[in-house]
Amino acid sequence: MSSPSLPLPVPEGPGSASGAPGLDAGFTDTFTSRYVDTGDVRLHAVVGGEGPPLLLIHGWPQTWYAWRSLMPALARDFEVVAVDQRGRGLSDKPAGGYDTATLAGDMVALMAGLGHERFAVVGHDTGFAIGYALAADHPERIDRAVLAEIPGSPGAAPSPPVFVPGPINDRLWHLPFNRLEKINEQLVEGRERIFFGWEFDAAATALPPEVIDYYVGLLSDPDSLRASFGFYRALDATIAQDGRRTAQRLRMPVLAIGGAASFGAHVAEAVELVADDVQGVVIPGAGHFVAEEAPEEMLAALTAFLAPYRDGAVAGHDRRPHAAAASPG
Repeated sequence: MSSPSLPLPVPEGPGSASGAPGLDAGFTDTFTSRYVDTGDVRLHAVVGGEGPPLLLIHGWPQTWYAWRSLMPALARDFEVVAVDQRGRGLSDKPAGGYDTATLAGDMVALMAGLGHERFAVVGHDTGFAIGYALAADHPERIDRAVLAEIPGSPGAAPSPPVFVPGPINDRLWHLPFNRLEKINEQLVEGRERIFFGWEFDAAATALPPEVIDYYVGLLSDPDSLRASFGFYRALDATIAQDGRRTAQRLRMPVLAIGGAASFGAHVAEAVELVADDVQGVVIPGAGHFVAEEAPEEMLAALTAFLAPYRDGAVAGHDRRPHAAAASPG
């Protein structure tokens, strides 16, 4: 990791904003890749736009690229920060630190490094679990949270049984598999397109083959493959942490999003177990990868839910000079 006293290198290559395929025209006029040194790991994020800060946390087995279709529209109202989680994309891939307490701490340090103490967060899949940990462990940092497409963070909602109906097993079998040590890499290395391609089959609307190939390419080296299992290998720690988190309910507004062809209304049902102010949205026709399958519907849900945060930040900015002028000090 780079010394804090030295400028960080410019992120380059296929994992960066400048090297990613299929982006909207003008995407790189708004967004640039940046490295942020948190003191523990170096994280990669794609940043752009104007307005209050909005952190986007992808799921497995994706990177920041999962949000590409939403980012240009969101950047009209927010400073968008689409991060690569620890172990993913161009972020560092250490041996440990994949429990959600540590991953949430990464996000706090990332946003502080970008100058943001308080922000809104959107998390999908593993990003849901990280977003929940952020809201529970650092409530003073989070204005609003959007949690998408898992039926609760591990340990904060009932776990599915070992024996489940076949269609559910087809979608969840990777959870125990990914927790294994070493044999995962031995079985998947050289067969990444088969393994990860199966996971992307959870989309009700098929992702383009070139998008799947792009993700698989970013996972097809030993460090990236090993780190892709890190979140799952740390689940014992995360489950214990979530058990403690449930003792204090979330107070900020939370939007729970499910794809109708995936977890649907079960997402909101799970969030209601841990939060007081919950809105639920089910996106018709969408499967697990909602931001890529139904970007317009996802954008509409985010825009409506985040409007009070956007408007409040603008109003607060407008009021500050007047408040300062009126202050006796």
